[in-house]
Amino acid sequence: MALEITQEDFMSPEQVLALKNHCREMARRASVDGRRNPVRDWAILHVALDAGLRVSEICDLCVRDVILDNGSASLIVRNGKGSKKRGVKIGRALRDHLEEFIIWKDANGEPTSGRSPLFVSARSGKFLTRTAVYRIFKVNASQVGIPRRFSIHSCRHTYASLLYRASKYNIRLVQKQLGHSSIQTTQIYADVLSNDAAVAVENLPQ
Repeated sequence: MALEITQEDFMSPEQVLALKNHCREMARRASVDGRRNPVRDWAILHVALDAGLRVSEICDLCVRDVILDNGSASLIVRNGKGSKKRGVKIGRALRDHLEEFIIWKDANGEPTSGRSPLFVSARSGKFLTRTAVYRIFKVNASQVGIPRRFSIHSCRHTYASLLYRASKYNIRLVQKQLGHSSIQTTQIYADVLSNDAAVAVENLPQ
């Protein structure tokens, strides 16, 4: 089925900043309480917002998939859509956060060997489910007043929109980061974010 998105699918930069600040503060003051783990949840949402991974790709991440080399930090998606493998470049803020998160995992008795889950379910001790990640987004988003229409998948759309602009409209770069097999899929973002329509409607005869 073709990807269908409009402006309502993108969070604003202000909403992104509010969500990040909230999650960061919750993690700073965190105590793990049953299934709630603000330290883990902030790392999950930071990956969603700053790497644009699909929910299934976030759930499948292992510790070995986090490459922390300076200058080439990335996340390795080993089983993306169509069973394809790709590397997703990440910025310094996310790189440093994930380095701290892995140190935190080790200090709190979570396994950090190569194939261990990066994000662990407190209930099962195994990989988180997609339902759990959906819930983590909804709980935190609601606490900063982000509209209910947004879901964890909105983070991917938002990342694409911000990356497209930050890369000076480099559609090929966005395609590679998102793991789209066809440039036509990525082109949808370019079409939705085009400034041409906004300029045109302002220039209509008054």
